[in-house]
Amino acid sequence: MTLESVKAYLKKFNKDKDIIELSQSSATVALAAEALGVEAARIAKTLSFKTPDGAILVVTAGDARINNKKFKTVFGIKAKMLSPDEVVEFTGHAIGGVCPFAIENTNVKIYLDISLKRFDTIYPACGSGNSAIKLTCQELQELSCASDWVDVC
Repeated sequence: MTLESVKAYLKKFNKDKDIIELSQSSATVALAAEALGVEAARIAKTLSFKTPDGAILVVTAGDARINNKKFKTVFGIKAKMLSPDEVVEFTGHAIGGVCPFAIENTNVKIYLDISLKRFDTIYPACGSGNSAIKLTCQELQELSCASDWVDVC
């Protein structure tokens, strides 16, 4: 029940009541955009990558794609996505609901890609395949406890 863990986490910031629980799936960028009635690019997708010490989460705009050369320049490693089981192991969230909130594993570092900065508001998931929250980029940075902004797309 990762939606519940995200609610508890966001309650510390008085943002738990802002979570949007949808009656339809938001497990992909296209489904989330349709369910929320926004352009796909405004869906803040969380991508998970393996590192020698754990994992990196990179939150990007829904229309952005990882650029392998930029990723290697920034992180010093080849971009290798986590398997579905590893995603749950490292983040506590299943694919379709992966988000940068309520990550308790200290071996996971969170980064935000600059592809998000072109929007006033964005919509990351909240731990389930039918949830989201509307945030500014500044709010996302604060709530996710992101290490930094990066340019890897």
